[in-house]
Amino acid sequence: MNMIIKEMLKLFAPPILTQAYRALRARIRGGLYLSGNYSSWAEALAASTGYDSEIILEKTRVALLKVKKGEAAYERDSVLFDEIQYSWPLLAGLMWVAAQSGGRLNVLDFGGSLGTTYFQNRHFLERLPVVRWNIVEQPRWVEVGKAEFEDERLKFYGSIEACLAETQPNVIILSSVLQYLERPFDVLCTLSASQCNYLIIDRTPFWDGPMDRLCVQHVPASIYPASYPCWIFSAHRFRSFLSKSWEIVAEFEGFDRLPSPVKTTWKGIIACRRDLPFGVSEC
Repeated sequence: MNMIIKEMLKLFAPPILTQAYRALRARIRGGLYLSGNYSSWAEALAASTGYDSEIILEKTRVALLKVKKGEAAYERDSVLFDEIQYSWPLLAGLMWVAAQSGGRLNVLDFGGSLGTTYFQNRHFLERLPVVRWNIVEQPRWVEVGKAEFEDERLKFYGSIEACLAETQPNVIILSSVLQYLERPFDVLCTLSASQCNYLIIDRTPFWDGPMDRLCVQHVPASIYPASYPCWIFSAHRFRSFLSKSWEIVAEFEGFDRLPSPVKTTWKGIIACRRDLPFGVSEC
């Protein structure tokens, strides 16, 4: 019966009904999904249950400690996996930046948890002569990061300014973070004002509409019970904003697949400064 309904939807239903059906199915099954179309962040917050950041932090801490010690292969969103799920375009972007910089990789990972992307790619990073990975996070995450994860390569900071006061990164990573910020373009402006020459965006939702759409993301209790505001960015508007400071080198499709009220593609972008010619070393 489910297969019949699915095929009928493909044949006769407009895309918006198809998306609604997928979101309803995810809700019934207790999976991750996006819902709604809210006019303000406050309205989306009111429709959310919120989340207990300490529970999420503790689950992430325990999971990533296992990854750090070699007891597990990979962590994402506090969930452990038996195999590393690489974002190969992101890794290619990191290696491209290192190639442009004489083998030096100095990352500003905004919203980088306790090192998810660092540990995901560390086997490749170990081959580079110089690696420094700086995570900018919320205060409690920084506290735990410094106490249990920080070493000569992995560093933690409570603000962009604190990071830039100590080191000069050559690449910014924004992986699954912009959509959860109330003012994501303000953060992009702040980061664009830094002297980082390269930018990598990953696991970010886009749609073909003219304006950004504000939804609520629902997380099943099997991961952690939560719901919170989440943007689906207008692809055209996002590219237009980015082009003020950055030249897009490549776009790629991410591996996230969340049922949404509109047709949504989770994508990534690799970009460099508009005034930085391709293939010209910054060393």
